[in-house]
Amino acid sequence: MSDARESGFRLHRGAGLRILLTAAEAFPAFEEAFLQARHEIWAGFRIFDLDTRLRSDAARRIGATWFDLLVHVLRRGVAVHMFISDFDPVARPALHRMTWRTIRRAGAARAAAGPGARLVAVAATHPARMGWLPRLLVWPLARRRLAAEAARLNALAPARRAAALEEMPGLAGRLRLGAGGRLGVPLWPPCPVVPATHHQKVAVFDRRLLYVGGLDLDERRHDDPGHRRPGGETWQDLQILTDGPAVAEAQRHMESFLDITAGRAAPQPARHILRTLSAPARGWPGRAFAFGPRPVETGILAAHVALAGRSRRLIYLETQFLRDTRLARRLARIGAARPGLELILVLPAAPEDVAFDASDDLDARHGERLQARCIRLLRRGFGRRFFAFAPAQPRRHDPARDGSCPRACHHGAPLVYIHSKISIFDRDAAIVSSANLNGRSLRWDTELGLALRGRAEVEALRRRVFSHWLPPDAGPQFLAPQTALAAWRALAIDNARRPPEQRRGFLLPFDLAATDDWAGQLPGLPEEIV
Repeated sequence: MSDARESGFRLHRGAGLRILLTAAEAFPAFEEAFLQARHEIWAGFRIFDLDTRLRSDAARRIGATWFDLLVHVLRRGVAVHMFISDFDPVARPALHRMTWRTIRRAGAARAAAGPGARLVAVAATHPARMGWLPRLLVWPLARRRLAAEAARLNALAPARRAAALEEMPGLAGRLRLGAGGRLGVPLWPPCPVVPATHHQKVAVFDRRLLYVGGLDLDERRHDDPGHRRPGGETWQDLQILTDGPAVAEAQRHMESFLDITAGRAAPQPARHILRTLSAPARGWPGRAFAFGPRPVETGILAAHVALAGRSRRLIYLETQFLRDTRLARRLARIGAARPGLELILVLPAAPEDVAFDASDDLDARHGERLQARCIRLLRRGFGRRFFAFAPAQPRRHDPARDGSCPRACHHGAPLVYIHSKISIFDRDAAIVSSANLNGRSLRWDTELGLALRGRAEVEALRRRVFSHWLPPDAGPQFLAPQTALAAWRALAIDNARRPPEQRRGFLLPFDLAATDDWAGQLPGLPEEIV
């Protein structure tokens, strides 16, 4: 396995770097990069909905949606390579269907662009499969999910059911067709299980420009830094648009990651990008006992550990999930050994499916249990030099508008959902990537990120990200590494005591008790499962 230290990674310094906070900034920049491409585009995303509306003036002059933009770019002779993540059709049937809808829409765009249109659109399933023994263990849970999906499909009219199955090619072979076209679930054998995905969000334009971060493309993800939407429609995220030496490495990654994750090639050393890459477990022990793939590149994890180890004043972590207890222990040890080091953690008040869908799934509860453990580990290592925050809008929660699930409401206000993956270390370094701080992102899924260096780049990112959560009149103490934690904590505690409409900024204390109340356990399963 290679990591960031073994490959000699360097912190990236591009000649130009744009920080794109939320889709309100990222989507127009992404559209313009597509429009300006002259030769080729390579893109890899988890979700890429071609019915997403165009936002930039330049793009809206040629059409209304990304479908129109893709047709326009293809007609100009640009070669487009798209790798869209595919998903386990039993565990994630809706996402599996969405992927194949995108592939079909991409094919329609190629046809509309006319003869000679150069488009390669791949539904990319991670090649790793769960071994037969753990597959037996999870089969009862998988079979329940398969039965639920069969019941949903059986409730449709026959024509709609057939259309739905056409959009879910991986599901049809896992169901049994009975009398009258109704679908059933076989008792045996257990279905194959796809434990990992390609989670990256990246595009390379003409081998000269890189778009990378945590943001996929669809309407759900469109929000702006004001976060004034209904709670279930908020979405905090961040992308970087940059040039420089990282672009060539990202291009090489896009051309090789399918071979690497299939075990046909080894990852080449990278000095400017950070990756997580894995491949199928080897030999009969892997085929029998493996829960997931074998990691072959863990550069994002290694960079976090290395940069945290160099930090002296302040580590800032903003992430969708903190569930990797091994990373939390490493950070806690660093904090215990460095009495001057402080840690700010910013998380969503609840996972998306828990907050807005009231998910009671065992994997959601297991994830909450792991996150609670990680927070307690950091508290133990840092003491009062650590504080966890969860943002919410400065207005009162309205169940009709913001959702009636209990955890959609945080300290009486609608939460702001965080999907960004941003880590900042003192004033010297930062990481922006597609990887959450959970075992899945750090060891199993395909992830891509960038480590930034230099005071100008890191300071620009730090000020932009910090200021976004703060009231407009926040003083310099909220930004300086020496005083930020104390100022943020005082503000969050004061906000929690006030009525929502009287709060300043978005910051509130993270509610660990609510996490504990929802937490459960999946005994015997590795942390990487969630």
